Amino acid sequence: MENDPRATLPGGWLPPGPAAPATAPPPTYAPAPHEPAPRERAPHEPGPKPERTGLKRFLGPLVFLAALVLKFGKVALLFIGKAKFLTTSLSMLVSIAAYTFIFGFWFAVGFVVLLLIHEMGHVIQLRREGIEASAPLFVPFLGAVIGAKSLGEDATAEARVGLAGPVLGTLGAAACIPLYTLTGEEIFKALAFTGFFLNLFNLIPLTPLDGGRAMAALSPWMWFAGLLAFALLAFTMPNPIIFLILILGGFDSFRRFKAYRAGGEESRRYYKVSPRNRAIVLAAYLGLIALLVVGMDLTFIERDFSDV
Repeated sequence: MENDPRATLPGGWLPPGPAAPATAPPPTYAPAPHEPAPRERAPHEPGPKPERTGLKRFLGPLVFLAALVLKFGKVALLFIGKAKFLTTSLSMLVSIAAYTFIFGFWFAVGFVVLLLIHEMGHVIQLRREGIEASAPLFVPFLGAVIGAKSLGEDATAEARVGLAGPVLGTLGAAACIPLYTLTGEEIFKALAFTGFFLNLFNLIPLTPLDGGRAMAALSPWMWFAGLLAFALLAFTMPNPIIFLILILGGFDSFRRFKAYRAGGEESRRYYKVSPRNRAIVLAAYLGLIALLVVGMDLTFIERDFSDV
C-alpha cells in the first residue's frame, strides 16, 4: 500500500465504486446447532456455583464422616458396651493380628488364650467377692484389662483378686506341657515357658501388677521394692512397655502409699489384715513364685545359634 496513490489524496479519496454502508451492523451470535442459546439469568436465580478447590474436595468427605460419627457414635458405643462378648472377641482378634507379625499365627493364638485364662482368674474371683466385673479387653503388647468398681472390701480381698490371675494363669501354662508330650510340637513347650514367665512378671510387687495387689495385704512398703526392681529392669533392658509400667506404677504406688500413711479410719479398716490371712497370702505368693521358676526351668528351650 505504500505505492498506492490513493493513500496520498486529501481526505482519503477513493475512486468510484460500490458504496460502503455508513455504519456496520453489530455482529449477531448464531449458536452452533449442538449448542443451546444463552439464557439470561433472572434476578432471583442464584449464580453459578464456584468450582471447589482441592482443599475443599479433600475436606468434604471428612466433614461428612465426622457428622456420621457424631450422629451414630453414641449408639455404636452403647451397643459395644452392652455386647461384652463382641468387645472381648474383637479385641482378641486385634491382639492376635498384632502378635502374628512377631511370633507367627499359631503362637499368637496360644499366647492370647493364655492371657484370657489369666484375666478370667481375676474375673472369677471378683464375682466371688460379690463385685461385678467386665469381660477382658485386650490391648496389643500391653496384655489385657478388666473393669470393676473396686477390688474388694479390704486388702485381703484385693490380694485374693490379684493372686487369682497368676493361679489360673499358671494352670493354663502348665496345661501346655501334656500337649507338648502328646504331640511333640515345640510350640506348646514355648507357650508353657511364655505363660510361666508372664505370670512371674506379674508378681513383681508393684501396682497395678498382681504382685502389687498381694502386697496390699502383706506390706505396702514393698511397693517401693517393686519400683526399684522396675527401675533396674528399665536401666538394664530399656523397653517402652517397661518404662510405661514404671511410670504408671510409680504414680499409683505413691498415691496409694500416701493414702495408706494418712491413716484415716477408712484406710486403717481397709489395710487391717489378720495374721492368719497375712500368712496365707505370703504362702500363696512365695509358692507361686517357686512353681513358676521351676516351670520356666523345665520348659526352657535352648537354641543353638552356631549354624545361623
